[in-house]
Amino acid sequence: MRALRGIFQLSPCVVVATCLTLATVPYPALSQEELAYRSPYLDVSFSAQHPALVSLRVDALGGGRFGENPVRAVAGAPETYESLRVPAEGLAAEYRRAGTAAVASWRLEAVDRTLRLVSRWDASRDPAPLVVEFDPRRGHPTLLGHACADGSIRLPAMLHLPDQGSVRFTAAAGADIALGYDARRAGDGYVRITFPAATPVQRVLEYTGEVVAIHPSIPPLEGDPRFAALRRNWLNILQWNPRLRVLANHAASDTCAFCLYEYADIALHTPPLADGLTALDLIRASLDRYLDGLPGYGLPGYVMFDHPSEPSHDPPFLDSYPSLLIAAAQYVQGTGDAVWLNGRYAGLRAWTEIMLAMDRDGNGLLEYPYSGNSGSWSGRAEKRPSNWWDCIGFGHEDAYANALAYRALRGMQVLAQRAGQADDARRYAAAADRLKATYCDVFYNPATGVLAGWRSADGELHDYYFLFVTGIAICYDLVPRDRAHAMMDRLLEKLQAVGYRRFDLGLPGNLVVVPRKDYVHQDRRWGGGEREDNADGFQIYENGGATACFAYFTLAALYHLDRKAEADAILLPLLQALDEGKFRGRAENGMTYDWKAWDGTPWGYEGFLVDNYYVLLAVLTREKLDRSRWMLAVPARGSPSS
Repeated sequence: MRALRGIFQLSPCVVVATCLTLATVPYPALSQEELAYRSPYLDVSFSAQHPALVSLRVDALGGGRFGENPVRAVAGAPETYESLRVPAEGLAAEYRRAGTAAVASWRLEAVDRTLRLVSRWDASRDPAPLVVEFDPRRGHPTLLGHACADGSIRLPAMLHLPDQGSVRFTAAAGADIALGYDARRAGDGYVRITFPAATPVQRVLEYTGEVVAIHPSIPPLEGDPRFAALRRNWLNILQWNPRLRVLANHAASDTCAFCLYEYADIALHTPPLADGLTALDLIRASLDRYLDGLPGYGLPGYVMFDHPSEPSHDPPFLDSYPSLLIAAAQYVQGTGDAVWLNGRYAGLRAWTEIMLAMDRDGNGLLEYPYSGNSGSWSGRAEKRPSNWWDCIGFGHEDAYANALAYRALRGMQVLAQRAGQADDARRYAAAADRLKATYCDVFYNPATGVLAGWRSADGELHDYYFLFVTGIAICYDLVPRDRAHAMMDRLLEKLQAVGYRRFDLGLPGNLVVVPRKDYVHQDRRWGGGEREDNADGFQIYENGGATACFAYFTLAALYHLDRKAEADAILLPLLQALDEGKFRGRAENGMTYDWKAWDGTPWGYEGFLVDNYYVLLAVLTREKLDRSRWMLAVPARGSPSS
């Protein structure tokens, strides 16, 4: 490292003189093999024809375990360059335009865990930027940092490679630089990062990338290989869409308002990404976009990302505003940012009032305008149900969304207090109390001993042994502890009775089939069979398919009840599969691994769905380090002294 740093401490005059000397004779031709480098942290190769990365793989844990190379060649014929491998620790190569430039336009270096890219301006011709393009189907990289209005990302920034680790990029002291950043899903798709070249104003631009593993510190588990997934993949859930300038399903996919609380829970526990950059900064930036009117999925007016379609006419999903409000509470809790809170309180209050107005009958629970009655769905999915599980007929009073609403009200109770709005704080506390008092009576199903997914407008309970519904209610203290144990007993007994054992696949959302009368998307590809009982659609996608999505709630409920052995039996195989990258990529059947049938057959669609990695929070719950539930411990009436 010191040797390399010494190279770049040469004065500009010395560097130019060196390059002029080299320019007197043609560079000898290099083979691709001569421009490859591997260390325990970094596996990289440079192009022999022009300044570019041919491959980039990392192992943030330094074990020399490298995944698939996500880099692909940039379309278009590059200019002709002469390349030269120069003496240096590790690998170093210089590139100048053939027959013209006296100065090497770019110098690329790799050593140990460091990647360095240096551009120098040459009066004979402005150097071209260095573009790195990734195939989103081979790794789903993302760039995290402070976003500009054009989507570019200011340095320092974090390039995260899921299932591999992160590369923190900085610029030389004093340089104010933004990297170009773009991503598309349509067509071949891409994630593209552009490193600007030197200019007459900034004659030397130096970028340094360092392979790092960003994760919460858990000393008792630090050397335990069972928890390597947390250390390697903690940032997997944070994917930034540069065109929307918001956190999303992945960098080239949609943003979902009802998911932001998951990202915020992870961000609350995330160490700084770089000097002046935290994961909570990404939460604030996403909240600002929503507060300024961005229609993410789950909000009226949503349009699918880079697939032209009609704006959504559905009402707000019942979990959308609760999710956004929880994220705001987590941001303020983690940063103490009173300036942001006071400036944005009116918008947060407006969201809360919209949410409270969804209690149409005054019983304390939110009601969705769609009835949720069996047979009320056409099966064509032209309208969507009330929450994240958008192929299942959740409607009217939704147990999952109302649990989120309870947590959101407690969070707003605290934010109102901090903003000096005592009347609002008391009102939100009272609404939370009312919701909690009603919750179990409405959703408890004595026939099964667990909570139903929803109560439809006709009064019917719709109970398909939803693991996450009872799990979230226990996590959020909506179920008394003695009843919580009994409910978890019933769910674990049912899990055993139906024969589910593949915890490496995650958990099914529901343990018994959802019939066609309660299924929104009656296409087999999405879990809708042809039989009325829908048994031929079972285990496909949301109809009982296995996923790590929402498995956190079952695990956290078990840990919350001090049932560690039962939780570990689920969590540990799942962590191993996450560490092996088994929830990403596309299979030969054309489906992806974010959802699977119980035999492991893929039925997913995204290729990389960040919700799967929310389950990593369960490790902190296991170790009693999970602070995501802090707002549930506030005094019930939100007194100004609380």
